[in-house]
Amino acid sequence: MFDAERGMRVSAGMRDFYTGRLPGLDPLELFRRMAAGVPAYADFLRGHGIEAGAVRSLSEIPLMTKINYHSRYDLPRRCHGGTLSGCDMVAVSSGSSGRPTVWPRSVLDERAVAARFEQVFADGFRAAERSTLAVVCFALGNWVGGMYTTAACRHLAAKGYPITVATPGNDVAEILRVVGELGPLFDQVVLLGYPPFVKNVIDAGIAAGVDWPAYKIKIVLAGEVFSEAWRDLVAARAGLHDPATDAASLYGTADAGVLGNETPLSVRIRRFLADRPEIAVPLFGDARLPTLVQYDPATRFFETVDGTLAFTGDGGVPLMRYHIADEGGLIGRAELVTLCRDHGFDPGDGPDLPFVYVFGRSLFTVSFFGANIYPENVTVGLERPHIAARVTGKFVVRSIEDADRDRRLSVVVELAPGVTGSAELAAAVAESIRTELVRLNSEFAHYVPAGYQLPAVELRAPGDPEYFPPGVKHRYTRP
Repeated sequence: MFDAERGMRVSAGMRDFYTGRLPGLDPLELFRRMAAGVPAYADFLRGHGIEAGAVRSLSEIPLMTKINYHSRYDLPRRCHGGTLSGCDMVAVSSGSSGRPTVWPRSVLDERAVAARFEQVFADGFRAAERSTLAVVCFALGNWVGGMYTTAACRHLAAKGYPITVATPGNDVAEILRVVGELGPLFDQVVLLGYPPFVKNVIDAGIAAGVDWPAYKIKIVLAGEVFSEAWRDLVAARAGLHDPATDAASLYGTADAGVLGNETPLSVRIRRFLADRPEIAVPLFGDARLPTLVQYDPATRFFETVDGTLAFTGDGGVPLMRYHIADEGGLIGRAELVTLCRDHGFDPGDGPDLPFVYVFGRSLFTVSFFGANIYPENVTVGLERPHIAARVTGKFVVRSIEDADRDRRLSVVVELAPGVTGSAELAAAVAESIRTELVRLNSEFAHYVPAGYQLPAVELRAPGDPEYFPPGVKHRYTRP
């Protein structure tokens, strides 16, 4: 069933990317194509009583979620034409049950993601002028981070950037070997990975005598919100020349790849706001400092829904008003730059693109080394026979920084009435939780280094006012 026309389409599409052109996104046009050519979406609309031909604005279209859409329809029916034949790659992410969710794509879908990497490499790292070794430190295999990052970097190399890609994955010893052997051959070295893991690599290199500044290190991060103090610490240890240009975070999902990226402009603004909560809190509506990135509405269309984000984008599984439940919001470029200037700070120039800020799904999950930690996974660890009788089943999961700004997974557990906490019980609870996280959560098992998989467990008395106040709806995660 060879499809010669597909090769011509791919060739034309990639030629457009390599010559600086990307197809624009018209959400309503995509909606009509999905209604006509994606069997699952046509059924989804019928179930909501929507006549596609009568729709004139996005507000008339129901929100799509994993629960009301992805879990109801099998994978081929969610693809264009009701078939996987247009896709040549799959990636997976863990769902709340730990069972991987499959996200197919074609090489053409990678263009929009590669464009976000290009903005980071070209604008921040000046990769058009410098030979660059890109070292992929994400987990490899079907997990979305490693292979997608590799593909995007190779597209940039094929476009003409002097980039060479190495893929040691999340093997610290191999990363250090690759950097030591190949780093001296390039003008700069870029480490791409989850924030706590990249810090582990840098710390391990320092312990092994690696002269990081000699490699003109740059960093690309994804998967977690981090503080500007963390950025400063890592910048100092790696010898980054300028934290605003040399370290960039990506905002992405397994569902659609990279949705937005930090730019030197967004980083300068975030660093300004980090020291001015009197400005940041009214702006973001929260005392937390979110990730702040810029995005291209020509390829990913964002909306806000009650303080959370939804987006529209084409791909192997096209997504229409997809509610990802990330807490955050949108800010126009002119609005945010003007706000800074009104408070005496000029952030300088940058892309003429809007901003999206993201706190993450703090009500539902905790991100740790890029893995989503779901309360359901932790619950199973507390339900083991040797644990269940001694705890109530309530707990609070957090990702916390220690004094050296390393990330640790913290679980505060409520003891059952009449049970006294002990170091032995805390150790048993921690081991049970780790066992179930490794068993149930494929991201946790593959992303989190073994030395960080055992959570720090703290046992609290029943009704503890700080973590388990009676009469209040319990939240199993905290930022």
